[in-house]
Amino acid sequence: MRLHGKTALVTGSTSNIGRAIAVAFGREGADVVVSGRSAQRGAEVVEEIRAAGGSADFVAADLDGSPAASVALADDATRALGGRIEVLVNNAGIYPGASTAETDEETFDRVYAVNVKAPFFLTAAVAPAMVARGEGAIINLGSWIARLGIPVAGLYSSTKGAVETLTRAWAAEFGPRGVRVNAISPGVVRPERPEGADLAEVMMRGTPAGASGTPDAVAHAAVYLASDEATFVHGTVIDVDGGRVGVAVIAR
Repeated sequence: MRLHGKTALVTGSTSNIGRAIAVAFGREGADVVVSGRSAQRGAEVVEEIRAAGGSADFVAADLDGSPAASVALADDATRALGGRIEVLVNNAGIYPGASTAETDEETFDRVYAVNVKAPFFLTAAVAPAMVARGEGAIINLGSWIARLGIPVAGLYSSTKGAVETLTRAWAAEFGPRGVRVNAISPGVVRPERPEGADLAEVMMRGTPAGASGTPDAVAHAAVYLASDEATFVHGTVIDVDGGRVGVAVIAR
C-alpha cells in the first residue's frame, strides 16, 4: 500500500504500459482514474482494479493535443477523484511506423499533437492545483529511442526527446513549489499481440537482459516515482530498458 490515500490520473491506461501502471497504482492503494478512448477497455481495467480491492473510475478522453481536450480531462478526473489529482502520469502516445520521407504533414502534426501538446496542456491544467497544495508528482513516459537512434523512428523519437526535455524543465519550474516531475524511459516492451514479438527479441540482442521487458516492469518504476520513497528525486529519467541504451554486451 505504498500509494495509500493518493489520487492518480493515468492517461492512455486502457492497454499495455498505461494499463499496467493503473493496475499497479490501484494495487498499491491509490484511487485511480483510468483514461482513454475506449469505454469498453476502460471498464475492463476498472473492473480488474476493483476486483483486486482497489478503487478506480473510467473517464473517456481523446487527447488530440487541443488545450480544450486536456482541460476537459483534468476537470473530469478531478471531480472523479474527489477534488484533487495528486499524481499525473502522462502515458498516452501514438507511434507511426513510417520513414522520414514517407511521413506527411498530417501525420507529423498528429503525432506531435498527441505525444507533446496533449501532455503539455494537461500538465498546464493539473500542475497549478498541485502547486497550490504544495505537493504532487508528475510522471512522463519517454522512450529509449529518444537517445539511441533506430531506423523508421525519427518522428516518434523526436517527440519523446521533447517529453524528456519538458521533464527537466518542469522539474525546475514546479519542483521548488512541491511538485516532483520525473520520467520513465521504457525499452523494448513485449507487444500485446504476437505480431512483432520476434522483432522485439531481436532488438534486445546484445543487452544485459537479452530479452524484451514487460509492462509490469515499467509499472514498478512508476509506483516508485509516485510514492513518498521518491521525495528526493527530481528531473530524472529512469531507464527501464534492460540496459539497451547504456550497456553493450556480446550478442549470442
